[in-house]
Amino acid sequence: VQLVESGGGLVQPGGSLTLSCVASGSIFSLYDYKWYRQNVGTQRELVASINSGEETDYVDAVKGRFTISRDISKKTVYLQMDNVKPEDSAIYLCNAISTYSGAAYWGQGTLVSVSS
Repeated sequence: VQLVESGGGLVQPGGSLTLSCVASGSIFSLYDYKWYRQNVGTQRELVASINSGEETDYVDAVKGRFTISRDISKKTVYLQMDNVKPEDSAIYLCNAISTYSGAAYWGQGTLVSVSS
């Protein structure tokens, strides 16, 4: 499966941003999806996940502010980011894991910068 992220950019603290991850090349519904973020010199951090049963989970730092969702008809996974903070600045990467084989796939990432 191929993953292409978009929607990153510069946003002011307290603002909102929606990231999108379009999947192609395989059956969209047979994957669990995750959003990670990473800064230079730091470990990749799991931000949010959604599984094939539509169950979601979030890292504590974004609970109540970020929402992960997916649209099967558009083969797209979203990350709605509200009330963003400077510490949310990072490259955000989309990850797909096959529920059949466990194989993992990554997008190229989209940069989010939160600054006034």
